[in-house]
Amino acid sequence: MARIVLNTFGSLGDLHPYLAIALELQRRGHQPVVATHGLYRARIEALSLEFAPVRPHGEDWGEPAGVIREAMDAKRGSEVVLRKLVLPHLRESRDDLLSAVRGADLIVDHVLAFTAPLVAETLGLQRVSTALQPLAMFSRHDPPVNPAVPWLAPLRTLGPAAWGVLWWLARMSTGRHFRDVHAIRREMGLPATRRHPLFDGASSDLHLVLFSKELAAPQPDWPASSVQTGFPIHDRGEAGERLPLALDVFLRQGTPPIVFTLGSSAIHAADGFYVAAAEAARALGRRAVLLTGDQALNPVPGVPPAAHAPAGAPIVTVPYAPYSEVMPRACAVVHQGGVGTTAQAMLAGRPTLVVPFSHDQPDNADRLRRHGVARVLPRTQVSAEAFARELATLLADEPLAARAQAMAARVKQEPGAAGAADAIEALLARAGARGATSRRASAAASSA
Repeated sequence: MARIVLNTFGSLGDLHPYLAIALELQRRGHQPVVATHGLYRARIEALSLEFAPVRPHGEDWGEPAGVIREAMDAKRGSEVVLRKLVLPHLRESRDDLLSAVRGADLIVDHVLAFTAPLVAETLGLQRVSTALQPLAMFSRHDPPVNPAVPWLAPLRTLGPAAWGVLWWLARMSTGRHFRDVHAIRREMGLPATRRHPLFDGASSDLHLVLFSKELAAPQPDWPASSVQTGFPIHDRGEAGERLPLALDVFLRQGTPPIVFTLGSSAIHAADGFYVAAAEAARALGRRAVLLTGDQALNPVPGVPPAAHAPAGAPIVTVPYAPYSEVMPRACAVVHQGGVGTTAQAMLAGRPTLVVPFSHDQPDNADRLRRHGVARVLPRTQVSAEAFARELATLLADEPLAARAQAMAARVKQEPGAAGAADAIEALLARAGARGATSRRASAAASSA
C-alpha cells in the first residue's frame, strides 16, 4: 500500500475535502499523511490520521481573526491571501514539506501549495493536483464571476477567444507576485520554466476536479489529466463530534427552521449578518438556527444558545453543527457561498439564499442562481428587511424547491472521495506497471 501526502492550505473549506479523501484512502489500506497548518493538528489526529506540520501556522499570521477579516475583503481578499498569507512563507513551506514527504509514494496538493510541485519534481514523486472550485479551472469557455473585477461579470458571454485574451492579461499582471517561486526553483537546482505557478499548476499525471458537474460541467480547455469526482464530504467538529444534542432536540420540537451560516472564514467578518437574520426570522414567523461560531465572536441579543434555550424558543445559536445533519432538516439555507458550504447546501436539496463575500463565493453563488436553485443577496445589502424579502420570495418558489431537490439527487450519485481514491489508485497502478516494465528492460539489457 502507498504512503500518500495530502498538502493543503487555508480554511476548513480547504481542509475538509482532503480529510475525506485521506479517510477513504486509509479505509483502503493506504497510509495518508495530511500536511498542513499546525492549528489543524488536533482535528486531524482525532480522526486517527497522520499529521505533518507545514508552515505557515496560525501564529505566523499575527492576530488570526483580523487577518482573516482582511482576507474576506470583497475586492482585495484573494490578493491579501496570496501576498500576506501564502507567498511570504514559501521557503518554510518547502522545508516542512520536504520533511513530510520522506518515504512517500505520491503527493496530492492544493492550488495554493506552490512549493509542492517543486518538492515533487526534486524528489521524482508523482503529483496529483486538485481544484476545489470552478474558478480555479481558469476556463475560457466557462469563465467565473471574479469579485476583484466585478465589471467582467456581464462579459461572460464574450466567448473563449475574448476570454483567452483576458486570462492572458491576468497571467501577465500577476506574474510578478511569484518571483520567489521561480527563485526557489533555481535554489533547488530545477530548470527554469515559463509556467505560471497559479494558472499552470495542474499536474500532467492527474488533476482531480473536486466539485460537482452540477456546479460546473467539464470544458474543452480543462487539463487533459482532469478527473471530475464530485464533492469529497467531511464535516465533523474538531473532536469528531456530530450534531449537538440540544440542537437535535430543537429541530425535533417544531417546523423546519431557516439555517444561517457563514462558514469558517466569513464568520470573522459577519458584522450585522446574524442580528439581521434573527430579525428577519421573527418578521417571517419562522424558526431559525444561527451557526455563529464562538458566542463571543457574533453575539445576537435576545437569541439563546441551543444548549440553554427554553422550550419553545423560536431561534437559537450554535457555534458549530455538521452541515450534513442540519441542512437537510431546514426549510431554507442562507450561506456565504464557500465551495464546501455550497456543496453541503446542494446535497441538502433545500432552497438557498447566498450572500457571497469574496474569493470564489460570488462565482459559486452566480452558478447556483443560473441553475435556478438559489437567490443571491449582495453582502452590502444585508439587512433584516432584505433577508425577509428575499426569504419570503424563496420559500414561496415551489419550482425552485423542486429543482434543488432534483439537483441534490444527481449530486448524490457522484463518487466524491471514493472517485478521488479510485483515480489516485489508478495512477499508482500505472506507475507500478511502468516501473515493472523499466526493471524488465534493464534486466534484459544487463543480460544481453
